[in-house]
Amino acid sequence: MSGFKAFVLKGNLIEIATGLIMALAFAAVVTTFTAWLTGLLPNTEDFFSDETGSFGAFLNALIAFLIMGAVVYFFIVVPYTKARERFYPTEEAGAAPDVALLEEIRDLLRARGGAV
Repeated sequence: MSGFKAFVLKGNLIEIATGLIMALAFAAVVTTFTAWLTGLLPNTEDFFSDETGSFGAFLNALIAFLIMGAVVYFFIVVPYTKARERFYPTEEAGAAPDVALLEEIRDLLRARGGAV
C-alpha cells in the first residue's frame, strides 16, 4: 500500500489527470465558440452541412467548464494537496544546509583575517 501511496502522492499523476480533464472541458468551449462564430458568417450552411453553432451552446459549454473547474478544484486538487502535505511534508523554511555551510566558511575566513 505504501508503494501505491508514493505513486499517487509523489508523482505528477494527479496534476496530469487534472490538466487533461480541464483541457478536454476547455476544448468543448473552444469548439462551440468556433461553431458559433462560423454560424455568424453568411452561407456557412453550404460549408458545414451538419449544423451551425448557437450562442446558447457556447454559454452552456462555458458554464459547464466553470462548474467542472470548481468540482475538480474542490474534490481533487484540495484533498490531494492536503494529503500530500500530510504524508510528505515540505522542509521547514530557513537557510539551506549549503548556504549555512558557506556562511560558516566565510565567517571563519574573516576571523582568520583573510580577505572575503
